[in-house]
Amino acid sequence: MGVVGTPSGSGRALRLDPFALPVRYAARDHAADDEIRQIELDRDRVMLRRAVRGIRMNVGVPVAEFRGVTMRMLPPDGEEPAAVAVTLDHRDNGLSVPLFVASDSDDVIAQWKSWGRVLGLPLLVVEGDGALREPFERIGNIGLGKPAPRRRRRAAIRWRRPSILMRRKPGRPSAEPRVHREREIIARN
Repeated sequence: MGVVGTPSGSGRALRLDPFALPVRYAARDHAADDEIRQIELDRDRVMLRRAVRGIRMNVGVPVAEFRGVTMRMLPPDGEEPAAVAVTLDHRDNGLSVPLFVASDSDDVIAQWKSWGRVLGLPLLVVEGDGALREPFERIGNIGLGKPAPRRRRRAAIRWRRPSILMRRKPGRPSAEPRVHREREIIARN
């Protein structure tokens, strides 16, 4: 899937900014009449416009209906070299939408993570057999990972606490506490 209407020599490159939504662009669609479909992408909805056998179709799909943001390798296509693509993947392949396609994979990971974060969808990779899987563990929308160690000396409120408290040991109650008993003193006028 590449962008249609790009100047000659530009190849399949497609670079959309995930932080500049909504966006409208054209992409290749082999099932459409002119092999072109118009895509409108927003944070909560995707609108696909194409014509099939002379019948114009507008399909609106909520972003929540997509499986996730997928990163996959595209094989060489004629004179075009192999490329890396980031797509908004749907169960129906005809509704999947390309978001980023480039032959150099310098910033593909950053684009992939940015699209997943902006759209609120899981990040997916394509296995060798075509199956999709999540490369990172998560619970809901929260990613799991090893927590960073606590940095005590660089805390934002370090200047409020005296450093001697970091060196002192906490006190321990004795085994036999001392109890002082006194007679009650009553003051009378």
